[in-house]
Amino acid sequence: MDYTILIGGAAGQGIDTAVGLLERMIKRHGYYVFTYKNYMSRVRGGHNFMQIRFSDMPVTSYSKELDMIYAFNEESVQFHEDRLKKDGVVIVDNNIAESNLNYTHLPLVETAKNLGNDKVSSSVGLGAIINYFGILLDTGIKVIKEELAPKISEVNKQALEKGYELLERKYNMKKREDSHILIDGNQALALGAIAAGCKYYCGYPMTPSSSVMTYIAKHANEMGIVVDQIEDEVGALNMALGASYAGVRAMTGSSGGGFALMVEALSLAGIIETPIVVFNAQRTGPATGFATRTEQADLRFMIHAGHGEFLRMVIALRSPEDAFYQTVRAFNLADKYQIPVLLMTEEYLTNYNMTHEPFDFSKITIERHIASGSDIPDERYKRYKFTENGISPRLIPGQVKGQVVLVDSHEHNEYGNIDEDAENRVKMVDKRAIKIEELKEEIQEPWFIGSNNPENLIVCWGATYGAVKETVDRLNEKDVSIGALIYGDIWPFPTNKINELGKSAKRIIDIEHNSTAQLESLINEFTDIKCTDRILKYDGRALSGDEIIERLCL
Repeated sequence: MDYTILIGGAAGQGIDTAVGLLERMIKRHGYYVFTYKNYMSRVRGGHNFMQIRFSDMPVTSYSKELDMIYAFNEESVQFHEDRLKKDGVVIVDNNIAESNLNYTHLPLVETAKNLGNDKVSSSVGLGAIINYFGILLDTGIKVIKEELAPKISEVNKQALEKGYELLERKYNMKKREDSHILIDGNQALALGAIAAGCKYYCGYPMTPSSSVMTYIAKHANEMGIVVDQIEDEVGALNMALGASYAGVRAMTGSSGGGFALMVEALSLAGIIETPIVVFNAQRTGPATGFATRTEQADLRFMIHAGHGEFLRMVIALRSPEDAFYQTVRAFNLADKYQIPVLLMTEEYLTNYNMTHEPFDFSKITIERHIASGSDIPDERYKRYKFTENGISPRLIPGQVKGQVVLVDSHEHNEYGNIDEDAENRVKMVDKRAIKIEELKEEIQEPWFIGSNNPENLIVCWGATYGAVKETVDRLNEKDVSIGALIYGDIWPFPTNKINELGKSAKRIIDIEHNSTAQLESLINEFTDIKCTDRILKYDGRALSGDEIIERLCL
């Protein structure tokens, strides 16, 4: 079984709340859920929609075809009626006019008014929906009580019960064990930071990065974390660096425009060799672009951001689960190599909700790589001591009595004092650069999925993973020889897998959410492999498995 419900209307009509309740009801009934959100950058009006795909098997992408449209206004039907299956149903209130489509008119508003609160009409509709698909009323009531405040849960419970009587049951989804979590990419990233021991987060709100800060702030007291909302992104990275210098794990993040403001401070992190984790939740650009749409156009920018030459690592997050584990890894690598580690996510991943097996905290280790007092000789401490691998022993200010931990944004000597000597300059640049040799040993090759030695090889990165995985799985079932490399570690760029598989593949297809094929340009730069085809999408909307299969023409 595999069904998709689209709920559409204008901003301010309560779509997000209705979707949040419904996806939890389906999940509590024991089914896999994938919720795709498409909304405009406005508080009121416009056309917003969200669609919940659910199945008895794991789902990693949204679907093009719809089994149901629950429309809060007539416009929502007009926008999406061409995607409705032949036996699909459209649920609307009685006040919406008749149409050529097979509308199912229900007294949603009237029922809500009879309950004394016309705002609960959406819950009336939810009651009808869960009965239609065979979800137990008790399951819906439990979700209502858990998710809504006590002062409004009772009337919404009554609305759900009334709605349950309005539509006949078509499907009988048997109750299954519910053992999964439902989480989006930003929540997973934030949870990863908490698990990694992050004790200071600061930032300035910018869509779609903001929910990382709000999630950490929500749990700050219980987890002993300080959260600051800063006046701008320039100050945010500088303050995070100050916290890291003082010895606490720190993180900041923003979207593309906000990350652009951090660039000078990013170079500061490079020269003072202070570990920091920064994330960029990409949205369409340039400038404001589409504030609430997705894109993968900041890859080259992240790799080269900053003035001067200094080492950084760039990791693209592929799924909520990947976001959790990679964020923990980012903190450990930042501490070990005393570098900025940059995480790349994108609006699509930040906002879609997906069921997962619970994350395994037993896999988490916190590796601080801070020197002990016994590692430091009695003479004056050299914060930037020249070593064979370029990594100097790191002390925290005040850790060792009598030792001062100096940092300076100017070029400096081993002690941290300003030094403009030409020979020292060369040695310091080389010291910072040589760390890449050990870092390369920690770089992870892209995930591979699909047929062994595939004739058709997809290359992609980041959040395109879900749609590409569905594409490969569906085509493999039809005996199409196809596989995919999904890049997570982007910089330093891994080359082993693409060299291994690319030389035997007859067709190599680059799939990205940008117009310039930025991953392909890295493959061209560091290997002799050439892509034969591109599937590029840059209208602000994410690719689905259905769309990729259509465009592959296999």
